[in-house]
Amino acid sequence: MKEPKVQVGILFEPQIEFVLLNPYRMDGTEVSGKQVVTYDEGKILWNGRRYDELLFEPQHEQTDAFELLDVTIGINFHWERKEDQRFLGALKIIVENGKLTGINVIHVEDYLTSVISSEMSATASLELLKAHAVISRSWLLAQIQKNKEITEAQANYSAFTQTDEELIRWYDREDHTRFDVCADDHCQRYQGITRASTDIVKQAISATRGQVLTSDGKICDARFSKCCGGAFEEFQYCWEDIKYPYLAQQRDSKTHATLPDLTQEVEADRWIRTSPEAFCNTTDKKILSQVLNNYDQETTDFYRWKVEYTQEELSALILKRSGIDYGQIIDLIPIARGTSGRLWKLKIVGTKRTLTIGKELEIRRTLSTSHLYSSAFVVDKEELSAEGIPGRFILTGAGWGHGVGLCQIGAAVMGEQGYKYDAILLHYYIGASIDKLYE
Repeated sequence: MKEPKVQVGILFEPQIEFVLLNPYRMDGTEVSGKQVVTYDEGKILWNGRRYDELLFEPQHEQTDAFELLDVTIGINFHWERKEDQRFLGALKIIVENGKLTGINVIHVEDYLTSVISSEMSATASLELLKAHAVISRSWLLAQIQKNKEITEAQANYSAFTQTDEELIRWYDREDHTRFDVCADDHCQRYQGITRASTDIVKQAISATRGQVLTSDGKICDARFSKCCGGAFEEFQYCWEDIKYPYLAQQRDSKTHATLPDLTQEVEADRWIRTSPEAFCNTTDKKILSQVLNNYDQETTDFYRWKVEYTQEELSALILKRSGIDYGQIIDLIPIARGTSGRLWKLKIVGTKRTLTIGKELEIRRTLSTSHLYSSAFVVDKEELSAEGIPGRFILTGAGWGHGVGLCQIGAAVMGEQGYKYDAILLHYYIGASIDKLYE
């Protein structure tokens, strides 16, 4: 198998401005310098002409670069912002959903160099970087294969179920039909060559070139998140109802093997309100700086955290985020939890409406202006009125992200403790194998 290329959706705007830093070719014509493309009645307007699609191809793939201006990063997250970003490879412009989409077409290994540099700090240990290279490559190729299978089968992919009493929705990559992955945390954080990759990142990519995690002969859907909170979540509680054997419940520890049944409310409550020993239970700034870029370090509490809302804040927030008027919020009732204690069904009881929502990201989106750190939380109600309506809600939670697969902070601690990348991978992907897909 030859090294494949990946199409990464970067920018989604009515107008895209970019700079070709070297001479590129578009339909046989050499082009360079600043360019502006605009959405115009279902077409792309560029230099006075209208196109269905534009493809700007580099003459030298390893060195030619372009710059996209005003790229939004951290979409819908607490650290959302805009920045100019630089990329190797080709630039494709397409029309999609009444806007233009800017797509970077690039070799997988070059893509990974950026992902590892964007997802992890350049100060990360070599073993951590090698582990992340393998899972990022595995996840990417698994997604490309999955999308191909869905397209070939002409399957009607559905990511939600809804009744009068329940809305269960999950967010995976169902948004992406015209490219393989996006550049934001929805998929994997990719920022081209905007942030310089260090020699150690390049070394990690080179040392693991072509390596992927496999299980039963298939590439693993190798998920990862910032902090599992001490226990691994299982895939089916966050996305489709598929149980992958390598994404199984386990404690994030080698010294404490037993994990309480966190699907049970009493056990989950005890687990979340305490701070059990785990690889990811660390406040070591040196280790955290390996995983957290500057804007991620704006988050200081992640292993255990607390959020408080007044009645007015919570009812207004839920209305704004869900579009559903529950009235005043009477209760938030846990209905179902996954293996890490993360809620995948939560009943919202209001004076006007009651509805059970899920899965974990839908819950996190509904209860925060961006994303609640995780859905592993318990609820305390205070200042009850005579009618039994709380004046204040306190959410005490565990972890940051969905908790499925590799825990980045836990893996960083393992790397510091001397674990090799294969041991790190097989701790988080239970029973998987590491195989070389291409040279």
